[in-house]
Amino acid sequence: MSVAEQKKTRIIILGGGFAGLHAAIHLDDTLARDPDVEITLVNRDNFFLFTPMLHEVAASDLDLTNIVNPVRKLLKRISFFAGEVESINLERKLVTVSHGFDHHHHELPYDHLVIGLGSITNFFNLPGLEQRALTMKSLGDAIHLRNRLIAHLEEADTECSAALRRPLLTFVVAGGGFAGVETIAGINDFIREAVHFYINLREDMLRVVLVHPGNVILPELGEKLGRYTEKKLAERGVEILLNTCVIGLTDSGVQLSTGEQIESKALIWTAGTSPNPVLDSLPCVKERGRLKVDEMLRLPDWPGVWALGDCALVPDHKTGQFHPPTAQHALREGKTLAKNLIANVRGGTLKPFSFSTIGQLAAIGRRTGVANIFGINFSGFIAWWMWRTIYLSKLPRFEKKLRVALDWTLDLLFTKDLVQFQTFRAPTISHADEGESNSSLSTSGVTAEGALESVS
Repeated sequence: MSVAEQKKTRIIILGGGFAGLHAAIHLDDTLARDPDVEITLVNRDNFFLFTPMLHEVAASDLDLTNIVNPVRKLLKRISFFAGEVESINLERKLVTVSHGFDHHHHELPYDHLVIGLGSITNFFNLPGLEQRALTMKSLGDAIHLRNRLIAHLEEADTECSAALRRPLLTFVVAGGGFAGVETIAGINDFIREAVHFYINLREDMLRVVLVHPGNVILPELGEKLGRYTEKKLAERGVEILLNTCVIGLTDSGVQLSTGEQIESKALIWTAGTSPNPVLDSLPCVKERGRLKVDEMLRLPDWPGVWALGDCALVPDHKTGQFHPPTAQHALREGKTLAKNLIANVRGGTLKPFSFSTIGQLAAIGRRTGVANIFGINFSGFIAWWMWRTIYLSKLPRFEKKLRVALDWTLDLLFTKDLVQFQTFRAPTISHADEGESNSSLSTSGVTAEGALESVS
């Protein structure tokens, strides 16, 4: 390492979600211009996933590539490292990252570390869930779910036994928050439209069930909008089981806290998340696995270490509580952290993070939505239009905005696509008389991790 490189201030950002990426974008236009500063963003995927639209990929409303943005097209001056964060050594100021096909390790030294590693799905050690349940956290999850829905319809269409067909046509979503409601609304619309293309199936054979532990779904929006959502989903054929928990999943079905069992081959789990397990070994103050930071987004007792997003507990001086782990908070935390990092490097004054929720929205299917904006409730078409308008405006890059808008326009004119993407290597075919071999590769369903796997 040269003397010039040793003098550089090294900043590493871990995580390319809403929080980490927006911190990087702001630094890319400011501090990254300084030749004495070296900034690196580390993320497992080489893209930013716009998660609010994830359920629309699963429901075949949007093309899978239209809700992701290549990180390298978003950042001009910041270096990008595609890899998995394996460990963080705060004492030595080193981050270990695995990378490449052979998962070899790199050690990245830093002067400032920004931790924005997000969250993972939490199955709460319930039997059978981790092995059998579907999830909705990544692009691969959405592709896998869409393929499973189609696979179930395909198998059920040729299944002679009603007893075997029933669990194939029963779909259960656990969790009545935003992710669960938007997921079940989307897949319900999808399969009820798709079933008409299967000559041996009827819509009345479908069963779609939402299981929620509380007494109203979408509790964040209040009881009125929650009841409205329940009514609309019920009108569209969704069964809603309130005050009920999923307690297990077996080959025969979904086990409920009421003692009942739903015969189903598809459980979509959206009922819990937990912080990235990489944080478990860090010798710093945590609560329920999340890093406690001060109002400046700094980690106490560890100078030069910052945290934000889902993995951080950010104090709200207005309420005395903590800011919720939402996308609108995360992107603003990213901007505030970037400004404070600049101030720290250049000797300026740091400012506390402060933000009040503007509102929350949910799309509940068939051009219907619910929203609470500045304390005012909206429902129906106007809320659905607000959902699309607001989130489209937040999607990075004009190209992606245009592609999504075109997808939505085409969705108004045509039925949903039923192509089942599969990713596999076909067996090599030997041509003995020609002395050559041939193989084919289908890559339509590459997962979020970029690995080739069967997602049917």
